[in-house]
Amino acid sequence: MSKQKIIQSVKGMHDILPPDQPHWKHIYKKVSGLFEDYGYEKIDTPILEPADLFLRSIGEATDIVEKEMYTFKTRGGDELALRPENTASVVRAYLENGMNVWPHPVKLWYWGPMFRHDQPQAGRYRQFHQFGVEAFGDESSAADAEVIYMALLFLEGLGFKNLVLKINSIGDANCRPQFIKAFKDFFKSRNKKLCAQCKLRLKTNVLRILDCKEIICREIFKEAPQFLDFLDENCRDHFKKVIEFLDEIKAPYMLDPYLVRGLDYYTNTVFEIALEETPPLAVAEEKPDDKEKSKEQPVSTGLTLVAGGRYNKLVNLLGGPVTPAVGWAAGVERLVAAMKNFNLRIPESKSQPKIFLAQLGDFAKRKSLVLFEEFRRNGIKAGTSLGRDSIKAQLRIANRLNVKFTLIIGHKEAIDKTVILREMDSGIQEVIPMEGIIEAVKKRLKS
Repeated sequence: MSKQKIIQSVKGMHDILPPDQPHWKHIYKKVSGLFEDYGYEKIDTPILEPADLFLRSIGEATDIVEKEMYTFKTRGGDELALRPENTASVVRAYLENGMNVWPHPVKLWYWGPMFRHDQPQAGRYRQFHQFGVEAFGDESSAADAEVIYMALLFLEGLGFKNLVLKINSIGDANCRPQFIKAFKDFFKSRNKKLCAQCKLRLKTNVLRILDCKEIICREIFKEAPQFLDFLDENCRDHFKKVIEFLDEIKAPYMLDPYLVRGLDYYTNTVFEIALEETPPLAVAEEKPDDKEKSKEQPVSTGLTLVAGGRYNKLVNLLGGPVTPAVGWAAGVERLVAAMKNFNLRIPESKSQPKIFLAQLGDFAKRKSLVLFEEFRRNGIKAGTSLGRDSIKAQLRIANRLNVKFTLIIGHKEAIDKTVILREMDSGIQEVIPMEGIIEAVKKRLKS
């Protein structure tokens, strides 16, 4: 018979293996604890949404919508999309479930998988996991400062140091048109020097030029007009107060006049928190039969761990009342990779067994399985190896686990309803009635 080809995961998708699970659990524990302390409640949204939700919110001329979104049509003719980000989904849930009439601010947080058909590369997958916060109904600068402070506290709580907060204001509908006109005029006069993609962006969404990674384009926009020079009085005052809050909490920020977010719904404050120095992350693993090979690109200094900002027009854009909102998101895979590269320690997540159950024969194994569950219900973690028949082999396992006691049940003990309790250090053994073994073990573990 010919050997069957092993089925592999879809390109850009990945398994989260047992050795990585402690990092994920640690991040989730930190996240949930911090968010709950600040009054945020968890929300889960579907991974499938109407495609129009993201077309209307993210913007049709963004890279996400143009190139990266997974969309398909159902048998019933509905156009659906795997969510590429979760802010739009949370806003949809906020409106659909009547949260807009709840007492405000409404503070929500989420955790889950997102999907973007992007080329897999360093720290980037096609299925990736994000968590984040969204706060609705508070237009004050204090709300911006609170979410930024939470992000800094979270990253510092994981052990990251030398964090850099990059921040900017991109204004609102009142003052941004003047900036966009000046910005577009600037690049029109330099059109021939732009890369092919930015020439297209100049026609469709000129602000996306600021996302370009081509060196020639980045050199050009160093001389481009800046958002801050075009802010009206309200936007300037809002941003000034955000900066004053950051000064108060001694946040290590730097003004980045060309910082934008890759989504069209942002207004006023935008920010990113990056690492000052970044070791290269492992490139997402390629499959041998991939037709498209991603180029290995080490992640540059300044790896962004958290990004977000204010989006005061999104709720209204999706059919709700005018509602101020602010939030941020972070990628779990990127955080895990960065933690490993910086050798950040995590607490031991596995509790070690206190005792070990050894058994000989099928009758004894059946009794041992019941006894194992009784110990678990009583809060005593036990180890066992029901598939092993050799008592010596089972005792070797007990030694490796470094347990104090091993409970041995053979055929005779199973019939007599007794257990042999063996002290591992001394080898001393005694026979104890099975009905009293839980209390006997509890007393010995305390002594």
